[in-house]
Amino acid sequence: SRRLFGNGLVIAQGALSLILLSVSQLYLGHLSSLRNQSLGFDRHSVLLVSVDKARARQNLDQLTVLYPDVLEQFGRLPGVRTATVSAMIPLSGAAGSRFVTVEEFREDPQARRRVLLNGVAPNFFATFGTPLIAARDFPAADAEPARVAIVNEAMARYYFAGASPLGKFVWFDQDPQPYAIIGLVGNAKYADVRAAAPPTIYLHYSALREIPTEFSLRTSTAPLALADDVRRILEAPPTNLPVTRITTLAEHVDATLVPERLITALSGLFGVVGILLTATGLYGLLAYAVARRTREIGVRMAVGATAGSVMALVLRQALGLVSVGLIIGLPIAFWTKQIAGAMVENLSGDSLFPIVTAVIGTIAVSLLAAWVPARRATRVDPLVALRSE
Repeated sequence: SRRLFGNGLVIAQGALSLILLSVSQLYLGHLSSLRNQSLGFDRHSVLLVSVDKARARQNLDQLTVLYPDVLEQFGRLPGVRTATVSAMIPLSGAAGSRFVTVEEFREDPQARRRVLLNGVAPNFFATFGTPLIAARDFPAADAEPARVAIVNEAMARYYFAGASPLGKFVWFDQDPQPYAIIGLVGNAKYADVRAAAPPTIYLHYSALREIPTEFSLRTSTAPLALADDVRRILEAPPTNLPVTRITTLAEHVDATLVPERLITALSGLFGVVGILLTATGLYGLLAYAVARRTREIGVRMAVGATAGSVMALVLRQALGLVSVGLIIGLPIAFWTKQIAGAMVENLSGDSLFPIVTAVIGTIAVSLLAAWVPARRATRVDPLVALRSE
């Protein structure tokens, strides 16, 4: 009865290990796909600096004149490749939007959609690595900023049926003057890493009549090494802009994945605990079994059994117990995986890869745990085993 109870514990631990590992693999794969997907920008080597416009001492017109000089000072810092400023940065969550009217496009009034709007300075696309498909950058801000716009692929696909939008005009609601489209850029995600990139229009920041607060610098060195110099330039006269946050674009992207990272970490921890329990239980059971069967193993080796056959005997016992646990755990693992997939947005639980990986992992760790007792069994001296009885 004690032997049956021990075998039952190992079988239950194997089933539990399979369930926990399959769920952790499911979440790990989802997190990896989110991290490795194309976001429309290059997250590496970019410094992000936010300022507080509410505490600025200058008005909009004064800052519009000062900003080009600030960006020029950034460009002279060692290690800075390009610098820009914008109303919002990728994956910032909150985003401005407007209703628009596009020439030669007839839209159902009930199906009208808002278009994302971002005010940017020259070098914005070069700084973030957003691909320029057919575009020229914005001109420098004048007293009367040019009424030009750059649109992304999603905008061109929806409003121009995939045709070139260059030279076409777009009107914003409550603004009778149109903006000429001068460029087309790739899609980039601004609101949510989990959602598709929305139709987006880029204007020169001076055309929005709002103070942009997000400075961005692409560097050839460690971005945070420039934090003190950037803060000094922004907070010194005549700019006097209080800096509220300095981080990197890579850290900013990771911060948007906190729910997925937390779930993956917790499920991974439970998966490791489950497989360690299986390995520990299997090792203890087989070690005890080898100790009990010392005389039997000695007799086998005395009549000609090889070390390989003795090791195979012990490993077969281990594999048999684990296989029973896997057979019991497989249906539960499929059911649990579907529930886990439904708990996270845009996570599909249909893939067999997490189950296959969990099965292979459980078998590999179990055989590794069984190898030590099996190796000990092959070293049994037949004479010593017989004399001990």
